[in-house]
Amino acid sequence: MQDKIMDAFNTQTRQMFEPMRQMNSLMLNNMEKLTQYQLEAMKRYSQMGTERIRSATEIKDAESLRDFGTKQAEMMNELSQQMQEDARVMGEMSLQFKSEMEKLFSEAGQKMSEQASSAATSSAAKSEQPAKASSQASRKN
Repeated sequence: MQDKIMDAFNTQTRQMFEPMRQMNSLMLNNMEKLTQYQLEAMKRYSQMGTERIRSATEIKDAESLRDFGTKQAEMMNELSQQMQEDARVMGEMSLQFKSEMEKLFSEAGQKMSEQASSAATSSAAKSEQPAKASSQASRKN
């Protein structure tokens, strides 16, 4: 009897904490993806900056300064496009995370609703049994 109670308690506890475990896992995975992407973006930006500094050290005359200025404008255009692409990718990651969280909450809500309805059904069935027994006993009298 006591083992059944403990098993039921353990099962209910697992069911109660499962949505939280799934949510934490989802959040951790999302944080890993975002961090990895941001590190890669930072690496790209720092490489662009390092290349520009190297190019600046090679300026020796007016012509090389003009070429540097032209390349600087091209690099700024490239940097702007890269930042827009990074923002788009980060936005997509956020939308994916949002939809996964909504799905998780929806599933958890559905499970809770099913458990509540099954508990109500089981409770109603148990309350009907004593009522039937008492009505049968009164008929016998």
